[in-house]
Amino acid sequence: MFTYKNWTAIKRSLALAAGLMVLFAVLDSTLAEERVPGARYDDQGQLIRADGWREWVFIGTPLTPNDLNDGKAAFPEFHNVYIDPVAYAHFAKTGQFPNGTMIAKELLSIGATQAVSGNGYFQGEFQGLEFAVKDTERFPKEPGGWTYYDFGHRLPYETAAKAHPTEACAACHEAAAAYDMVFTQYYPVLKAARPK
Repeated sequence: MFTYKNWTAIKRSLALAAGLMVLFAVLDSTLAEERVPGARYDDQGQLIRADGWREWVFIGTPLTPNDLNDGKAAFPEFHNVYIDPVAYAHFAKTGQFPNGTMIAKELLSIGATQAVSGNGYFQGEFQGLEFAVKDTERFPKEPGGWTYYDFGHRLPYETAAKAHPTEACAACHEAAAAYDMVFTQYYPVLKAARPK
């Protein structure tokens, strides 16, 4: 038989259940904010190439062509650059690149220089894939905890890669990157996302 006493007990149970649901939702969102996809490594300590990088957040395409650099640019190809979406969301919220951040840089040749829209630089063929990974716990001696990897310069890319020596990449990033070893000054997407 349904009574006022039963109804009061039911309301208390519902309130407790609702409170627990809110608590679990808050805990889940807190854990999700701290958790980033992170890099995976094989038994030799090589970085395993993450798949789906072209579906990550696209942050820009720097280009330093030979004909604007006396015929000898250090990096004459297009660099399509992507950041993993969880790290990007964390960066947009906190202004920090969390441990586990992965940034992919896919190199493409300069293809045609003419199109129906006019003269310019248009992307040609895939020419390489590189990753930067931040992990201050795994790599405490690397500047900012960042390491850099090269998965080859032709398709199909390698499935795993050794870290470059520190002086090969980190020295330039440490000297010239605007923020936390990342050339954020050349990526308006990151500049706009970072909290003021």
